[in-house]
Amino acid sequence: MFKKILIANRGEIAVRILRACRELSVCAVAVYSDADRASLHVRLADEAYPIGPSPSRESYLVIEKIIGAARHAGCDAIHPGYGFLAENPALARACAEAGVTFIGPPPEAMEKLGSKTAARQLGREAGVSMVSGTLEPIERMEDARKEALKIGFPVVLKAVAGGGGKGMRLIERESEFAGGWRDASSEAQNAFGDGRLYLEKYLLRPRHIEIQILGDRHGHIVHLGERECSVQRRYQKVIEEAPSPVMTPELRRAMGDAAVKLAKAGGYTNAGTIEFLVDADRRFYFLEMNTRLQVEHPVTELVTSLDIVKLQIRIACGEPLPFAQEDVALRGHAIECRIYAEDPDNNFFPSPGKILEWRPPAGPGIRLDDGVYGGWIVPNEYDPMLGKLIAWGANRAEAIARLQRALGEFYASGIKTNAGLFLRILATRDFQSADIYTRWLDDFLSKSRRSKLSVFDDTEATSSERDAATIAAFLWHMARSADSSEKNPAPVSAKSRWKLEGRLDQLNSEVER
Repeated sequence: MFKKILIANRGEIAVRILRACRELSVCAVAVYSDADRASLHVRLADEAYPIGPSPSRESYLVIEKIIGAARHAGCDAIHPGYGFLAENPALARACAEAGVTFIGPPPEAMEKLGSKTAARQLGREAGVSMVSGTLEPIERMEDARKEALKIGFPVVLKAVAGGGGKGMRLIERESEFAGGWRDASSEAQNAFGDGRLYLEKYLLRPRHIEIQILGDRHGHIVHLGERECSVQRRYQKVIEEAPSPVMTPELRRAMGDAAVKLAKAGGYTNAGTIEFLVDADRRFYFLEMNTRLQVEHPVTELVTSLDIVKLQIRIACGEPLPFAQEDVALRGHAIECRIYAEDPDNNFFPSPGKILEWRPPAGPGIRLDDGVYGGWIVPNEYDPMLGKLIAWGANRAEAIARLQRALGEFYASGIKTNAGLFLRILATRDFQSADIYTRWLDDFLSKSRRSKLSVFDDTEATSSERDAATIAAFLWHMARSADSSEKNPAPVSAKSRWKLEGRLDQLNSEVER
């Protein structure tokens, strides 16, 4: 086992890896930018080292600084988490040159499978079904437009080095192509330093289902079942669950076999995820591979009773997988929602600032992977995700009920979060019946805006109801302000709290006007 592991990341994933290190009796070393000096991962680490200014391009994305910190601390391994340098083969090679183990796949496998177009070529060679599209990056917009006309609209432009929904544009007709090309290329260049794009046919109302794989250095690769990731906003996953509510044993076997086949073709080791689109007839198509730990790995951990992060570390040490494919069994159902510091009622605008109070939920079946605390200042330099709230139940209905209960208990003040949005999503008939697809949430939000509904409201209120709610919010706020001795006022229900705070904001705006 390693003696010291440097965690080349921040936030909740750094805390998650740190905790796995502690359970393995491994010294956990953190790195931090100026903005993260007081972050939770720094406070919990055994050692912590500064790596530069707040902008990630001057700190977390500088390979030399990461390697330098590892050498200075005497680390024998580096875990990249997800994001930042996690899928950059240059970091894996730099680790090898420095005599430090990279906890992830070899750089050659990252290049074969991490590049979207290279992975499509490998998938074609391996005989894995794929959506129609290009296998090479397209250099010129006019060439891309001609390919789109051959494939037929709608199509999707995607960044070759993409991820997290960045550098993607849905093009529904030829007249939108030029603008979509410019926007996608510019966004990809800014996000990844690589503006190259490729093209895929857009499937109508597909589901996004991914397969988690693990491979050791002894030639063994297994899959840990699937995750349903169809609830997305602008191609960014928002809610994930395992298993998929539409999965059958036959489909799981076929998708799992395809994922393992593709990973073997790429010489893959460690943890990774093969992503697929699934149509209404349960036909699946290879989409891409993420050559790293996924944000949504906790739902798989809860239904398999496996610790994926500890397995990553053990695999990197050279240990064989301690189980075979037939030993993997799924138990119960888990659902995760990503908690962001953002305002859903203001076009999801980020909400950085000081967290005055952070009151996490608890109870049976509840897990919260977070990286924050009351009094911490959420910086505006990074992705605003604060953590992930996960619920496990014996079945999907119980998991939904537990997640609703946990969201009702959760409370954060000083910043805005998207927690109230999840309460509304979970209450919809579509989600309850699992009638979802990759654009479902975008369509749902669009419908809410057209109806002039707050994302926190269940129905459109009448004028008198709005007035009553405003007065109630005002009185509630004044009572709290007047009684300075009451530091922990009696809690109200989550639904009422969201409505009261929303009406109070409206009242404040009216007073200012």
